[in-house]
Amino acid sequence: MTGRFSAKTVLVTGGTGGLGRAVTLAFLEEEANVIVTYRKQEEFDALKRTSKLEGYPTDVTDERSVHELVENILARHGQLDALVNTVGGYAGGIKFWEADAKIFDQMLAVNLWSGYTLCRAVVPAMLRQKHGSIVNIASKAGLDHPGGAAAYAASKAAAVAMVDSLATDLKGTGVRANSILPSIIDTAVNRRAIPQADFAQWPRPEQIARVILFLCSDDATVIHGAAIPVYGDT
Repeated sequence: MTGRFSAKTVLVTGGTGGLGRAVTLAFLEEEANVIVTYRKQEEFDALKRTSKLEGYPTDVTDERSVHELVENILARHGQLDALVNTVGGYAGGIKFWEADAKIFDQMLAVNLWSGYTLCRAVVPAMLRQKHGSIVNIASKAGLDHPGGAAAYAASKAAAVAMVDSLATDLKGTGVRANSILPSIIDTAVNRRAIPQADFAQWPRPEQIARVILFLCSDDATVIHGAAIPVYGDT
């Protein structure tokens, strides 16, 4: 523990899930004020029992809900120093022409629209502060497009492009935006989905969390508009 984020306020969306939980705990260990969004009350309760943590069951694809969340954070803490969006979902294993069109809408909503609404809500506050860091979790699939997952790959590719464009808009403002591109993350959900895989090759949530903390820290002020691969040994 170094206290790099002491007195800093950080929003981790999806902050109780497989990757989000690791990110939340890492920021808490660095003494940040951490606010999370979550869907499952039991996940938040488990984290809350062992930490000083704020949480809101927010639909981050809903613009009004997201703006209300950010306004509440600013009213309570007076600032928002970092946003880490870990919200996402996967659908795959189906040929392009056989997939239900609803899957495309679902992937765009959870993997692209969530980041869009969140960035639009936090950027004005960060611009007023003249500082802030945004990290959006995309995927290796956003660059290396696998078969059987066209909707997922398209949504993640769009998310990378969106943050890259946002970063260009933010040049010179003191606000930075970057993407993280994990391969398959070593979570319980992914292990159950692919039980025959070599889990040792997958990046662990704690490893990715350390990369995210670095990107949000003052040590990474020269990193802006990057898409950082976090592939493990895959």
